[in-house]
Amino acid sequence: MRARTASTLVASLVLALAAGPLAVPAFAAPPSDTAPATTGHGTEGPGRSDGTNGPGRSDGPDEEALRAALSDVPNQHATAALVRVGDPDGDWHGSAGVRDLTGDRPALPNARFRAGSITKVVTAATVLRLAAQDEIDLDAPVQGYLPDLFTPEFGQPISVRHLLNHTSGIKPGDGLGEDFAEVYAHRFETLTPQEVAASAIAKGPEDFTPGTRQQYLNINYTILGLLIEKVTGHSYASVATRLVLRPAGMRHTYFPGTDPRIRGPHNRGYQAVERPDGTTELLDVTEWNQADRWAAGDVISTTADLEKLLTRLFRGKIVPQPELEEMFTTPAGVPGAERSAGLEYTEVDGEVFWGKSGSRYGYSAVIGGTRDLSRTLVSSVNSTDAKSAGPKPVLDRITMAALK
Repeated sequence: MRARTASTLVASLVLALAAGPLAVPAFAAPPSDTAPATTGHGTEGPGRSDGTNGPGRSDGPDEEALRAALSDVPNQHATAALVRVGDPDGDWHGSAGVRDLTGDRPALPNARFRAGSITKVVTAATVLRLAAQDEIDLDAPVQGYLPDLFTPEFGQPISVRHLLNHTSGIKPGDGLGEDFAEVYAHRFETLTPQEVAASAIAKGPEDFTPGTRQQYLNINYTILGLLIEKVTGHSYASVATRLVLRPAGMRHTYFPGTDPRIRGPHNRGYQAVERPDGTTELLDVTEWNQADRWAAGDVISTTADLEKLLTRLFRGKIVPQPELEEMFTTPAGVPGAERSAGLEYTEVDGEVFWGKSGSRYGYSAVIGGTRDLSRTLVSSVNSTDAKSAGPKPVLDRITMAALK
């Protein structure tokens, strides 16, 4: 079936934004006629990169479910979707949707996108590499590394490990607004990581002892970025590139700094906004200064690069033992802790998967896999409500189809 024209496509996308909840793994982002879904490896057509086409193998991903998850994109929830699922027998690649809403050009399967909090995987790996090189002590108080940042109110030691596993008790930093309308109006302004960290410290510590409660916040990784710069004397981006991106072979991944653009091929991102008359408008949110997200969430990447990160990281090619164990160890004695250094885990049908989700306006992404890499998933969805705490139907269905 042909993709709709731009005007008809836009009309179909803004009809409604409603979907029932789905049972999804923890690291799935918290979430009509259609353009055709394209699946397969490269230009070889539908199927697996090991050359086996047709129905899914019993020991591989459910290809029929994956195709079904992509089949109605674009829709009111997403304008494009990119998927890579791997197992020891090969990879399954898929893409669906459109490049933008000005025409019916198919989505670019090799597109760059904002990976959001998946940046934390890179930051954690960078810190652990520095720990392996004896440049950082994971048990040392971060106050000792960054004495000018912390105030006397922070009398209890906060270790580097507390930052890595989100048990620090540091309150969130300020942003450029409290809701979408406000941050959208300021999207080209620069809020520096130093300003974000200072605003968090000014609020004083939480009322729990560091290491006793897990509270997922960007501020932990913003401060880790400052720590990386302090101990190395170089920018966060340059150190993370040298210690993680290059060893992983991530040639199409970069940190944008204050540049609001996505350089290179990309599919545009949109946010659904309700107008005063009750209708819905899709705002283009592709260009956005992400400086305040920094080491917690500003990386731009591709599905192929993130697959390299996942597989080489899990194989110990980036972070050596024993530091790698930090990424597969949740803090002991912390009730309900599901997060480790940079990752989090979930259990699906008795099998444990480790991964990370990320989102920025217009873009939702997820990476994950079993520790032995018997199944891996990397997905990017141009979600029309990417920062919502509710379900993201397209990304959720992809995640469940890939991990079942």
